[in-house]
Amino acid sequence: MKAIVIEPVCPLMSRPQLQCERADEVLAGMVVELLEEVRPGWYLARAPYRYEGYLRAEHVLTGDHLVRRWTERPKQVVLKGICDVLSGPAVACFPLATLTRGAILSPVGTPNADGWLRVELPDGREGYTKCSFLGEYYEKPRFEDPEQLRKAVVETALTYQGAHYRWGGKTPMGIDCSGLVSMSYLLNGVVIYRDANIKEGFPVHEIPRADMKPGDLLFFPGHVAMYLGEGKYLHSTAKNGSDGVVINSLNPTDPDYRADLDQGMTAVGTVF
Repeated sequence: MKAIVIEPVCPLMSRPQLQCERADEVLAGMVVELLEEVRPGWYLARAPYRYEGYLRAEHVLTGDHLVRRWTERPKQVVLKGICDVLSGPAVACFPLATLTRGAILSPVGTPNADGWLRVELPDGREGYTKCSFLGEYYEKPRFEDPEQLRKAVVETALTYQGAHYRWGGKTPMGIDCSGLVSMSYLLNGVVIYRDANIKEGFPVHEIPRADMKPGDLLFFPGHVAMYLGEGKYLHSTAKNGSDGVVINSLNPTDPDYRADLDQGMTAVGTVF
């Protein structure tokens, strides 16, 4: 059974309970597959990028006709870190919802002269947000040219810089290492595995370290980063003093060099 995520940030838990490890987060507007109702009010669900976890029934909207309608609606994705959807086209209007980067909305009509766009929320309510907060929703790779796609993925990843580390997180409100790289690709129309390893059936494959280019992924035990070029990489780390999305270096002479990661790298992966 398909369902629409209506919670701005819906936790996918590792077990069907709140007091346990957060496995992932699915965002408003995503359509998930409910695999099994494992206990009252809890479903085992599969995200559109094929990751599984447990979510609360109140965070999704079911009904074949509702899901079909939402699936067929035009889509735009939130690119602003935090985006209010307001009751009217003015900043003083009441906020109906506060969404994060990666949430999906449906545009209604075209922006007015002041840039306000009427949008439909996943639960069917309508409100307004600035069209500059939204971007194209990609279900296929944004660019066919590898260099353009690499550049776009890196630029997307850099927009999360400064977000604090959150285990299982995927938004500017808090994000973990694999959430950072998987969202950077997902927002550009490429689905990679959500965890910090190379998994069969997904497009990331191993390459020699000497061949790495911007946008490629650096793997460590239980950790993943995105290579930026010139020896630099971006990652979300819980290391004291960083505590979030930062840039570090593979060059031992740089002040932001981390020997533990440089010497502990297990693989380099790419989708190209």
